[in-house]
Amino acid sequence: MIRLSPTKIFKSLYNPKKQQAYTIHKQSTNRQRDYFVTVITPVYNGEKFLKKSIESVMKQTLGFKNIEYILIDDCSTDRSKEILLDFAKQHENMTVVSLDCHSGSPGRPRNIGMELASSPYIMFLDADDWLDPNGLQVLYEILEETGDPYVVGRTIKVDNGGTKVVGEHQCCKERRSVSPFSIPHIFHHLGPTARMMRASLLKERQIQFPEMKFAEDKQFFIDVLTSCQTISTTTKPIYYANRLDETKKTRLTNQTNILQKTNYNLQIVHYILKRKFDLEIEKMIVNRLYEFDLMRRLFTTPHFQKTKFKRLYYYKIKQILKTTRKLTYDFTENFFEPIHKLIYELIREGNYSAVTKLLEWDKSIKVKEVVIKNQQAYLVIPFLEEKYKYIPLPIYITFKEHYCQENQYILHFHVYGDHIHSITDVLIRDGKNAHNDYVLPVTMNENGEGTIKVQFDSLKDLPPAYYSIFVRYNDYMKINIRQLIKNEITHRYQKREFTFCHTPFSNVALKIK
Repeated sequence: MIRLSPTKIFKSLYNPKKQQAYTIHKQSTNRQRDYFVTVITPVYNGEKFLKKSIESVMKQTLGFKNIEYILIDDCSTDRSKEILLDFAKQHENMTVVSLDCHSGSPGRPRNIGMELASSPYIMFLDADDWLDPNGLQVLYEILEETGDPYVVGRTIKVDNGGTKVVGEHQCCKERRSVSPFSIPHIFHHLGPTARMMRASLLKERQIQFPEMKFAEDKQFFIDVLTSCQTISTTTKPIYYANRLDETKKTRLTNQTNILQKTNYNLQIVHYILKRKFDLEIEKMIVNRLYEFDLMRRLFTTPHFQKTKFKRLYYYKIKQILKTTRKLTYDFTENFFEPIHKLIYELIREGNYSAVTKLLEWDKSIKVKEVVIKNQQAYLVIPFLEEKYKYIPLPIYITFKEHYCQENQYILHFHVYGDHIHSITDVLIRDGKNAHNDYVLPVTMNENGEGTIKVQFDSLKDLPPAYYSIFVRYNDYMKINIRQLIKNEITHRYQKREFTFCHTPFSNVALKIK
């Protein structure tokens, strides 16, 4: 499947600068020890959360003595290096490295960590993030059990609004030794979080991070995933990605503007096309890049919404479209969101004013009009001409009725679209705490009629909170149940109050007191 070494192609594309020298201030004093896994952490001005990050590795149930911990300081200007050396003095399995000059990319520090790693498995941890106490043990045991070269678990994003699951496609179910290409949208989240890899795979394939300020992890994990015959996934929480407001100044992604990010993403596209992947695999990869990284995010950034120089963005999109000319397939055919395909059509026509208006409308109108024609749901764009006015939705669910019967809640709904037979279950989840959720079965018939039955006793372990109710399809994709007319039910059970309510966005939800 892979015809050329990714390292050779990377060098021919980018001609990277001469690699920075580095100094090993303190190396593990027990290099002969058979460590289970190597954790690699690039550090740049991370003093605020660095102690928490390090201690999350030290508290692993796998046993800190079984972990080789390599931390690489990229010329921090705060106390990060001092903190690293203080910890390393106390622990023989910690290696501290510093670059002689600032690289400006996490790619170089991670590559150094891989060069120095001596254990059979490698995992990355950013300096302001932290691991679940069982994280390493869960991933290590799966790789030992399966012999797979790669496993990924659940990443939980922590921000000032609470916690949310990131990249649910890769952690929605337990999978063992499956083809990575059998997982829908496997290339839609390519950050370094919650993944453990066999070191031999990285070394044999000469897989490294490109030393770029942005998108380096996309290229790296594209190389990793396309080098794996089989991988495993788990639903267990592994990694907490810190997106609190306090980290905004130190995160590299916030130090590059959207046009710079687009240039880096275009470099990744050129890299992929030069790799000559199998056509179906190439489609899976470029779908994510074109739809989200090169179109959606380019036009939904706050800068685009506010700037008077929108022509810069339209010029950039013309550059993007040039890269599609040699494609032998319609790269929009599997777009995740139907509105993105419409945006592409308008751009191709040069109707940029319609694109701008469409994006402003999409952002400002929270409850959009949907019409049903011949059992198909269509999103109505009121200001566009007839051929673009109705966008077919892949799935749409409407509320029919609900009631309480004895000590259970029953909800009937109707499904429109192409995914009736791919509906798997129902997810009830706290919008502010990703750890609080409950999965229950759903009953569907051939006519698209669905039924949910919730036993109140099954909700007894959920704490008081406001919960979203989702119907899941294609393993992990979620959709709300639309209830246009307010119709709420409150039921008291064992001194608790359960209200199936109507959200401001006209969806069914659950409030527990």
